[in-house]
Amino acid sequence: MRITILFGGTNKERLVSVASAQALHQALPEADLWFWDIDDTVHEVEPAALLKHSRPFEEPFKPGSPSVGTIAAALDKAQAEDRLLVLGLHGGMAEDGELQAMCEMRGIPFTGSGSASSHLAFDKVAAKRFAAIAGVKAPAGVALEHAEAALAEYGKLIAKPARDGSSYGLIFVNARQDLIAVRNAARTEDYLIEPFISGVEATCGVLEQPDGSLTSLPPVEIIPAEGGFGFDYRAKYLAKGTQEICPGRFDPEVTAQLKDWAFRAHRALSCSGYSRTDFIVSEQGLVYLETNTLPGLTKASLYPKALKAQGIEFADFLHGQIALAAKRLQKQ
Repeated sequence: MRITILFGGTNKERLVSVASAQALHQALPEADLWFWDIDDTVHEVEPAALLKHSRPFEEPFKPGSPSVGTIAAALDKAQAEDRLLVLGLHGGMAEDGELQAMCEMRGIPFTGSGSASSHLAFDKVAAKRFAAIAGVKAPAGVALEHAEAALAEYGKLIAKPARDGSSYGLIFVNARQDLIAVRNAARTEDYLIEPFISGVEATCGVLEQPDGSLTSLPPVEIIPAEGGFGFDYRAKYLAKGTQEICPGRFDPEVTAQLKDWAFRAHRALSCSGYSRTDFIVSEQGLVYLETNTLPGLTKASLYPKALKAQGIEFADFLHGQIALAAKRLQKQ
C-alpha cells in the first residue's frame, strides 16, 4: 500500500491541519502528501512546499501544484492506486464521518475512527448523551430561549458550536449583552450553551494498540495564558504563555478518574485508533466536555505530548495506526 498523508480540508480547521501534516511528514518522510484545498480540489504536494510554510496557524497554505480533481476523484485515485490514508485532518466533513464514509464505500483504509463513530462524537450533544450512558458526567445544556434565566442562575455561561473543533467559536457569556453574539452565531450554525464550570482544564488521550487493546495516556493539565479566559483557538496555538503540563499535577485519584472516563468515552462512542477527551476538573468533581476523534497532531498539540510522556515515539504511534487501518480493511 502507498501511504498518503491527507491534510487541509474545506473548513476553518484547515490551518491546524497543515501544522499536523508538517509533523506527520517529518515522522513519515516517505509518505506522499495530498492537500485538500478549500475549493474541494486535491493537490499532490512536494515536501519542501509544505515545510517552508512557516506560519500554518495564521496563514492559509497554497499548494502551488495542479489539482488531481475533487476529493471524490482523489479518493477514486486512492482506491485505484491501493493507497492507505493517514488523516491529518480536523473538523468539518473530515471529522464528522462524511470523508470516512466515502473511504469506506471505496474500501480505502484510513487512520482514526470510522464514519459512524466520527459522526456521533462530532455532535457534542449526542456525544454527551452516550458518554453519560457510560457513567461519564457531563454538564446540562441550556436552550437559547432560556439563556437569560440560566445566566442569572449560574452567573456565567459558555457557548460553543455543537459541531466544531480546535476551540473555534467559543463565546464566554458574562453579561446579557454577550448573548447577542450567541444569537448571531446561532443563525449560521447550531450552538451548545452550558453553565460555565470553573476549574482546571484537562485532556486525556486513549490509544488503541496494534493488538486491539486500549491504553489511556497520561492526562494533560492546561493553564491558559495570563489574562485568558479559556483554552480557545488563540490560547491553543497562538498565545505564548499557555502551559500544557504532562503528566498533569493532579491527585492520583483524579488522574485515575480522568484515564477511566476517557477510556469509557472512547468505548461508548465506538472510537477506533485513538481519541482525546476534554474535561474540567472542578471542586465538585470531574466534568466531561467532548471527545475528539481526530485530535491535533502538530508539534504543539496535546496528544503527541501525552504519547511522549508515555514513552511512545510519534513515528511508532503512526506506524501502529497504519497497521490498525490495514487490519480493519482486511476484516471488512
